[in-house]
Amino acid sequence: MSVQVNEEHGRLEDDAVDVQASVREGRPVRPHGPYRIAIGNDRLEFVQTIIHDPVPSGRQVLLEGSFKPVEEHLVFQMLRNGELEELRLDETTDLRSAGVEKFLVFRSDRSFRFELDGTRQEWGGPLISGATLKKLAGVDLATYGVWQEVRQPGAEDRLIANDELVDLAAPGVEWFFTGLMQTTEG
Repeated sequence: MSVQVNEEHGRLEDDAVDVQASVREGRPVRPHGPYRIAIGNDRLEFVQTIIHDPVPSGRQVLLEGSFKPVEEHLVFQMLRNGELEELRLDETTDLRSAGVEKFLVFRSDRSFRFELDGTRQEWGGPLISGATLKKLAGVDLATYGVWQEVRQPGAEDRLIANDELVDLAAPGVEWFFTGLMQTTEG
């Protein structure tokens, strides 16, 4: 994972609380900053950045991550249960709450909804890859497959390859499910 230098402060501060590590280790997050958070993109590739406010707005997350102009971006919190929740520019989130440590940012003016393994998700772009769907589901990329459910009589569900992009902009909600790939030992 690469480390992002905070331009305003000139370096990634050594005394920052790593919110993700605190949550992973079951430690409470201290009441004052600075805090190290993870900001990711549409491929779930994350960089670390520093934020000082324990209750930042969506705007603050975008500014600290150098996403400008902020009005052209969407920010989502990655919740502990794997769901994504949009954080509006003027809406705040409490970094001291367990499970608020990762954010996804998209350069987009709208979000798209789909369902993955029975859980409704929001996404900030019109396309999503099979690999990203598997990462969101928390399954192994090599041993699991992801299928798009086809809700038409007689039609078969469609296996989505890791590098295949699915268009979420089509009318209606897209439905996906994961499962172990069938293998035969020879």
